[in-house]
Amino acid sequence: MATEGGGKEMNEIKTQFTTREGLYKLLPHSEYSRPNRVPFNSQGSNPVRVSFVNLNDQSGNGDRLCFNVGRELYFYIYKGVRKVPTRASPGLASGAADLSKPIDKRIYKGTQPTCHDFNHLTATAESVSLLVGFSAGQVQLIDPIKKETSKLFNEERLIDKSRVTCVKWVPGSESLFLVAHSSGNMYLYNVEHACGTTAPHYQLLKQGESFAVHTCKSKSTRNPLLKWTVGEGALNEFAFSPDGKFLACVSQDGFLRVFNFDSVELHGTMKSYFGGLLCVCWSPDGKYVVTGGEDDLVTVWSFGDCRVIARGHGHKSWVSVVAFDPYTTSVDESDPMELSGSDEDFQDLLHFGRDRANSTQSRLSKRNSTESRPVSVTYRFGSVGQDTQLCLWDLTEDILFPHQPLSRARTHTNVMNATSPPAGSTGNSVTTPGNSVPPSLPRSNSLPHSAVSSTGSKGSIADGAIASGVSKFATLSLHDRKDRHHEKDHKRNHSMGHISSKSSDKLNLVTKTKTDPAKTLGTPLCPRMEDVPLLEPLICKKIAHERLTVLIFLEDCIVTACQEGFICTWGRPGKVVSFNP
Repeated sequence: MATEGGGKEMNEIKTQFTTREGLYKLLPHSEYSRPNRVPFNSQGSNPVRVSFVNLNDQSGNGDRLCFNVGRELYFYIYKGVRKVPTRASPGLASGAADLSKPIDKRIYKGTQPTCHDFNHLTATAESVSLLVGFSAGQVQLIDPIKKETSKLFNEERLIDKSRVTCVKWVPGSESLFLVAHSSGNMYLYNVEHACGTTAPHYQLLKQGESFAVHTCKSKSTRNPLLKWTVGEGALNEFAFSPDGKFLACVSQDGFLRVFNFDSVELHGTMKSYFGGLLCVCWSPDGKYVVTGGEDDLVTVWSFGDCRVIARGHGHKSWVSVVAFDPYTTSVDESDPMELSGSDEDFQDLLHFGRDRANSTQSRLSKRNSTESRPVSVTYRFGSVGQDTQLCLWDLTEDILFPHQPLSRARTHTNVMNATSPPAGSTGNSVTTPGNSVPPSLPRSNSLPHSAVSSTGSKGSIADGAIASGVSKFATLSLHDRKDRHHEKDHKRNHSMGHISSKSSDKLNLVTKTKTDPAKTLGTPLCPRMEDVPLLEPLICKKIAHERLTVLIFLEDCIVTACQEGFICTWGRPGKVVSFNP
């Protein structure tokens, strides 16, 4: 990556950037990385991932993070924007975390960690459940606080021999988790059940367009409970909707597929403009899904209308992570006169944090109910890619509602509650934050069958569908899952450095035999570039030397990580505690 002029490339790396809400600044005192660093060759290693959990302890230091680099797995106390000691000055704060000393460190032989996820429902200051997926196909359940290894799933690789690409706890469940593999299969596990000593036998439960779901045939309950076969090629990532009812999957065949998780019904689908899709995320209210991939684009898909509503071009290489910022949105007030007061009138709007989210939401709802012109909400999301760039995007009302007159009022920063009302099972009962309900757009026929229109009825009989298909699975009471904050730790695994030309050609060959791109281009599955709005990034900054693999939005900061193993904290405007760098 050397450039002319010697240090020119170093000068290209940005340590701060400005948006409408203010200055984001890289905090050198909060940099996490491999202790006692030695030169690390990131080529051939699985992408670095970061997972967060809050233990809700009384000390105020409840945040913990886990990250993997090569064959190593680390577990730390996370301080965020607060001043903590570094390796160069370890004694700056009594009792604070020393970044050179992780709480737990593990080094694996013969396999590498690829992804991980905390169970937020069961986490305490004394114990935490962490799932770790591996390149050889196994999944390990560990407790990095007690430093225990509880169980190993798919230990003999009888269930799947391919790399684990994504692992997540089922929202609201203390025991169920879902695992995706590069084979294109997903498996539902229960931590309380064993995997068996022989290869599982399956029975078809449900089949649809490019997917099939099987139950595990066994005299006694064993893992996996379900096997999902989705699309062609690797299943690169999946993400649960904020309410846990829907599951969005992206595959190497270039398709986004959104399922009703409990009834295993296909809700909608979308095709990338080119190549595979590598990452996916949901908006905090469940109304939109954003994907990124090998076409260097971010694509915004409407859950309610099952159609592409926008694409964004700002990256120069594959997009590896997309994530919504649940704490930042802009509000266009319909009455300019109300915006002519002092700045004190808008303290709530300018304040970042979860505490004032509910009051701001109720304020928006009140204004929407009393004024003739509604308050509209603009979504903020971000993306990082193999081009080492961070892009932030604003999804504005002229994109969301192209047939609605635009507001010309001033724009302010506001807080959106991450636990906003989730998407309804029909996709039509979803409302925008602030209860502003714009005229609905016509539903497009993005599915070759009636799955979209029948989603409501299918979701309402989820219990029956599961019970009739597999009684053992019904006893797990998916519908008894508790409501909880939606964790946005989205994991990615596919990157340019991991696919040989032969395997890539093989995947492309399979895709061509199943779906001819020429037949999907220009259809609702994959609109032409001129048929949908093209977004430009709000900011696009080079922030690393190696390809970026992590982007997580927290209340007081943004966390990024690159393939070299540096985890960086970007303090939000007004949230940085003063320090001497």
